[in-house]
Amino acid sequence: MLGRTLREVSAALKQGQITPKELCQKCLSLIKKTKFLNAYITVSEEVALKQAEESENRHRKGQSLGDLDGIPIAVKDNFSTSGIETTCASNMLKGYIPPYNATVVQKLLDQGALLMGKTNLDEFAMGSGSTDGVFGPVKNPWSYSKQYREQRKQKPHSEREDADWLIAGGSSGGSAAAVAALTCFAALGSDTGGSTRNPAAHCGLVGFKPSYGLVSRHGLIPLVNSMDVPGILTRCVDDTAIVLGVLAGHDPKDSTTVQDPVEPFTLPSLTDVSKLCIGIPKEYLVPELSPEVHSLWSKAADLFDSEGAKVIEVSLPHTCYSIVCYHVLCTSEVASNMARFDGLEYGHRCNVNVSTEAMYATTRREGFNDVVRGRILSGNFFLLKENYEDYFIKAQKVRRLIANDFVNVFNSGVDVLLTPTTLSEAVPYLEFIKEDNRTRSAQDDVFTQAVNMAGLPAVNVPVALSNQGLPIGLQFIGRAFCDQQLLTVAKWFEEQVQFPAIQLEELTDDCSFHRSLQMTS
Repeated sequence: MLGRTLREVSAALKQGQITPKELCQKCLSLIKKTKFLNAYITVSEEVALKQAEESENRHRKGQSLGDLDGIPIAVKDNFSTSGIETTCASNMLKGYIPPYNATVVQKLLDQGALLMGKTNLDEFAMGSGSTDGVFGPVKNPWSYSKQYREQRKQKPHSEREDADWLIAGGSSGGSAAAVAALTCFAALGSDTGGSTRNPAAHCGLVGFKPSYGLVSRHGLIPLVNSMDVPGILTRCVDDTAIVLGVLAGHDPKDSTTVQDPVEPFTLPSLTDVSKLCIGIPKEYLVPELSPEVHSLWSKAADLFDSEGAKVIEVSLPHTCYSIVCYHVLCTSEVASNMARFDGLEYGHRCNVNVSTEAMYATTRREGFNDVVRGRILSGNFFLLKENYEDYFIKAQKVRRLIANDFVNVFNSGVDVLLTPTTLSEAVPYLEFIKEDNRTRSAQDDVFTQAVNMAGLPAVNVPVALSNQGLPIGLQFIGRAFCDQQLLTVAKWFEEQVQFPAIQLEELTDDCSFHRSLQMTS
């Protein structure tokens, strides 16, 4: 049951094949068995069981609230959750319990979803590996998969040194690991420069970044206000569409949201792609791209071509400036957003009381890690009066050029862009931490950052396993607010490639677990 899709489990709940409480208990049991993955910061067991009981009563009366009623979900720990600690994986917010729910969380709960817990991340979502949070790094479930072990000829994880596990990607690595390990059926991440799509690629999931303004940011603790969006992580495109249908729409608490969803999110069945035009950005063919990812990218383009779609090379000429531009804008907004954490109103406060300035400085030194402090310093440098015009204003102008590149391509008749999501498959943790956080983020988000600067929808779709037995994903980018069209194309592609299900039988002694996985492969 745990290996099925959200839609399949929803149907099983409505038909009485399983009760919400039974499903919730199965997920809670698996969360405990996979605790070593470090996917969750907080497990809200009592809350989830209470919600499951309420859902069970509704199902018994035939009054289901919809497809999400009774479905276990997880939420990244930078979304506010009423009565449940929200830490952003930082000492600064340890013990902080919000008095309200983020809009997206509330919408899910209003539809009867069961909140299993809050998931791990890089501190304040600043990273691309989910390795820099105060609660420790997230381990990729594929590190312990049968497919990976067979290629590596490794011993079971309990018998080998705990050193060769793989990163989950980031910064929404906890949410990705939670879904990939089958502890929930969908999870919320945040996406500022690829933080949902990156871990989705590394964990073999669908990771969706909606158009900026389609989904409310209210209650998402901000990193970069002009680029942040809530992201969705599921095991198939259809499940993503179900969740998006609940989340999309105007929120009076977020002035950047559109008045109404531009389109419905029930995905039509696409059988003919001959009327589609698929763009392949030539600037995305970078020297660092692994041969395996390049090969799968080419094969995907050939697949569309063989089915009658028009596949053309396109140019996004300002792509080469996106990393530097993103860094300037990101750190500038970070410096502004992090100013609220001063030890006065909420969060950590040091014991120093010599002066207000000393209290500020000590509080922030104790509360933030080196990565966050480094970005604050960079951002304040760019925002200095003598640097503002040369850095921040120029970066804003370059951002407009990058956004216009996409506009020009889509205006030329291209429907969807097809690109890599990451440079390679997931790498071992010990290899990943050889580089500093900024270098890692610049490398890992090279294909994803520009989309956030342009406010466009994008989705990672898992394509195949590498020679190492690890997931590789590709990214589809759509026109602004054409999220349904994007997901429809992604669903067609997903059906063609038939990505294999993860095999994690060693993580549990439940014999039915492995069989259910095989049913979905």
